[in-house]
Order: sequence, then structure tokens, then C-alpha cells
Amino acid sequence: MAEPTTTTASATTTATAPRGRGPVVAALMLGMGLAALDGTVVATAVPQIVGDLGGLSVFSWLFSGYLLAVTVTLPVYGKLSDTFGRKPVLITGIVLFLIGSLLCAAAWNMASLIAFRIVQGLGGGALQGTVQTIAADLYPLKERPRIQARLSTVWATSSVAGPAAGGLLAGYADWRWIFLVNIPVGLLALWLVARHLVEPARPKPADGAEPRRTVVDWPGALAVFATGALLLTALVQGGVAWPWLSAPSLGLFAGALVLGAVTVVIERRAAEPIIPGWVWRRRTIAAVNLALGALGLLMVAPTVFLPTYAQAVLGLGPIAAGFVLSAMTLSWPVTAAFANRVYSRIGFRLTAVLGMTSALLVLLAFPLLPFPGEPWQPALLMLLLGASLGFFQLPLIVGVQATVPYGERGTTTASVLFCRQVGQSVGAALFGAIANGVLAARLGSAGDLDSLARALDTPGALTASAADHLRRAVDAAVDYVHIGAAIAAALSLLALLTLAPRRFPVLKEATEGAAADKPAEEPAA
Repeated sequence: MAEPTTTTASATTTATAPRGRGPVVAALMLGMGLAALDGTVVATAVPQIVGDLGGLSVFSWLFSGYLLAVTVTLPVYGKLSDTFGRKPVLITGIVLFLIGSLLCAAAWNMASLIAFRIVQGLGGGALQGTVQTIAADLYPLKERPRIQARLSTVWATSSVAGPAAGGLLAGYADWRWIFLVNIPVGLLALWLVARHLVEPARPKPADGAEPRRTVVDWPGALAVFATGALLLTALVQGGVAWPWLSAPSLGLFAGALVLGAVTVVIERRAAEPIIPGWVWRRRTIAAVNLALGALGLLMVAPTVFLPTYAQAVLGLGPIAAGFVLSAMTLSWPVTAAFANRVYSRIGFRLTAVLGMTSALLVLLAFPLLPFPGEPWQPALLMLLLGASLGFFQLPLIVGVQATVPYGERGTTTASVLFCRQVGQSVGAALFGAIANGVLAARLGSAGDLDSLARALDTPGALTASAADHLRRAVDAAVDYVHIGAAIAAALSLLALLTLAPRRFPVLKEATEGAAADKPAEEPAA
């Protein structure tokens, strides 16, 4: 193996548990399962929820409100975990999530349910970022893919099981149980974290002076929250609740721009900014942020548009369409588990470049599928796409976490997850506009994929020739979306090749029972 790149700073102390890491890992997997499941379990219960509470015109905020709260709180929780420790932030997140779940189960109308979903999202933001950070704290670099692969498996399983679980609970029990089942799982995770997670002691000043008083940048936190809220609202609701060039859209974008400028001013003056400037000044972190932002953008194509394609073009039912998509979630954690064997030989950047290059080829192959085709064809592409992205995402997250010390790891992890979430919001807005534009050009009138899919699914609503014409239009729209996703993959590669150093500046690790000069694992590519 080639000589590794190291720096003289210590990557840090490692979090431990009095009886081993097993209980803490179990808590992390339960927390990740809560956050992942909640993003999908509500979808199939929407008809029952709307039938009970009403509010059909605003039900999309059940998802948008949760996503918005998760995304805008990620940087705040990341900084707080570096300032006060991971354990109090994770416990706060679990408690908030459970309170939100109880309130959602008691909701009396759609407005209250949306508000309580936002409370859930405030807890979900702490779960997502802090779970990933603690996972990096628990394991040294060489062993870190093990926990990341487990978390990826939990996420994949939850993504597949969520819609089915939501449909079963709503159909055979009551939709309120969707939120109540979170309580025992969350309480178990809370108990495991409180009892077993032990964080390293904070280093004391070398000269024996009193530790510096912790200062929290609350104005910066509020500014980040408000800016993200306006921007994500504009992206999520633009083209859906109102036209893109309407007063609400333009007002929200203008407000986000002004607040963004205010945020920059506040953060530059803050002693301990929520989003420190080094997040973007360090080439490695900036490159990973941009690369994972592009990943979030391209992921919209398979996760949002493929199920509609499977139902409208291939004629599959909702469950079968879900299995087409699930092929990606099955192969992703498998390749992620083996990624360390690749990046330990060729480096983080080159492994990620190979993974995204493969993903680019898969996305370009999607428009070449025959019409209407067979279900196994897109399923095979999703299997290959998941395998490719498993080699892309994990090396970047593990690699960027290894370039910062313990006191910066929460902020760094939150920044890359935040960029990925923002990329998803941008992708949903951008690809939705592309799909609707293609449909309008093919059909000569305005339309959207969901309404066309419903028309195709209604027996006798269309003649055979009209149905075939609509299917071809949907097929073309989804093809263009995947071409857009391929462009996002190319942008991700560009960010890595132009900004990321050939070898990540991995810090030396100081682990329990190991010397501080333990060699890093990033070889020369």
C-alpha cells in the first residue's frame, strides 16, 4: 500500500460505552429507522388521513413541512453537537420526535397535523445528523464502513417497508397508529443512549486556565433557520401551490436572498458561527458538499419519478412499482459494506469517482430502454445504480469525517447532509418543471405526471389510442428527467475532480488503547 497522507492533528477521542458499542449501535439503528421510516410511512395513508381530517388542498405539507424542518435544523444541530456533545443533542432530538409523534396521533384537523409534523421534523434533524456523527465517533476509520453499512441497510429497509407499513396500519387499524408505533421504538432508543453512550471528556486548556465559556450563536441559528425555511418553501411549493413566476414564488426567493446575505454578515461576526467559514474554505469539505448536493439532486429521478413510470408506462400496481425501486435500496448497502476494501487501496476520491462514473452510465442508459419494456429492465438499472452509489456516498462521508477533529465532526457531517437535502429539494423542483414541460409539449396542454397516471389507472377513462399516447408522453418525460439526473452526476464528478485533493488530508487517530500517531488509511491514488 502506498504511503498514507496524514496531518499532525489528532482526529480525536472516541466515544465509548461501558458495556461495549453494541447497545449504542442498536440505539443508532433505531434512531435512523425512526427518521427514515417517517419519511415514507405517511404516504400510503394520505387517503385515510384526508378522509378523516379533510384538508385535501394542503395535505402535501405533511411531507414538505417535515422535510423543511429536518433540512434547516441540520446545521444548527451539527454545531450544537460539537459545542455541547452528541449525547444531549441526540436525546433532545429523540424526545422532540416522540412529542411530535404523540401530537400527530392526537391531531384534530389537517392544520394541527401539519404543525405537529414540523415538530417531528425538528427532532428528525437531530436524529439524522447526530446519528451519523456518533457512528464516526464510535469506530476508527478502518472499521467505520461496518456501522455505515448497517445504517444504510436500516435506511434501505425502512424505505421499502414504510409504504407497506403505512398502508397496513391505515387499512386495518387507524392512521393514528402510524405515529403511535414510534413511541416504544423511540423510548427504547432513548434508554439505550442515556444508559450506554459515554462521550470523551472535553480537553482542558494546557496552561491550567479556566475553560472558555461556551457561546452559542443563536442569532446565526435563527438566520440559518429562516433562510432555509424561505428557500425550501419556494422550491417545494413553486410550480405546485403557485406558478414559478408568481408573486409568492418571487417573494420567497427574494426573501431567501436577503436573509442569506444577513446570515453571512451575522456568521462572519459570530465568535462561534453555526456555519463556520472553514466549511467552504477547505477544499475537501467544499468538494464533498457540492458532490453530495448533486447526489441529492439526481436521486429525485429514481425515487420520485420511477414509481410513476412503473405504473403509468409498465402498467404495474403500486406494490410491484415499489419493488422496482427497491432494487436500488437492496444493492446500495451491499456495495457500501465493501467500499472500504476499495478506498483502502485507491483512496476516497478515486473510489467515489468510479462509483459516480458508473452511476452516470446507468442514468444515460435509462432513456435507451424500449417502450413499454419489461419490469426487469428498469429494476436491473436500479440495482446497478444502487451498487454504484454505494461506492460513491460512503467513501465521501467517511473520508470527510476523517479530515476533521472531534470538535468539528458534527458541523462537517451536518454540512454534507444539509447539502444533500437541499439538492433533493432543488431536484424535485427542477425535474418536476422538466417533466411538466415535456408533457405540455407532447400533449399540447398543461398536465402533470400524477394526474396522467391517475387517468391511465382509471378503467374506461381513455381509449386505447389515447392511453398509448399518454404513456409515450410519460415515458418521454421520465427519460428527460433521467438525462437531467445524468447531468447532475456529471456535475458531481466535476466537483470531485476539480476541487477535491487527490488524497484526502486524513488526521491521525487517537483511539482508546491506541497511540495518537496511528497511521491514517488514505493511500496515494
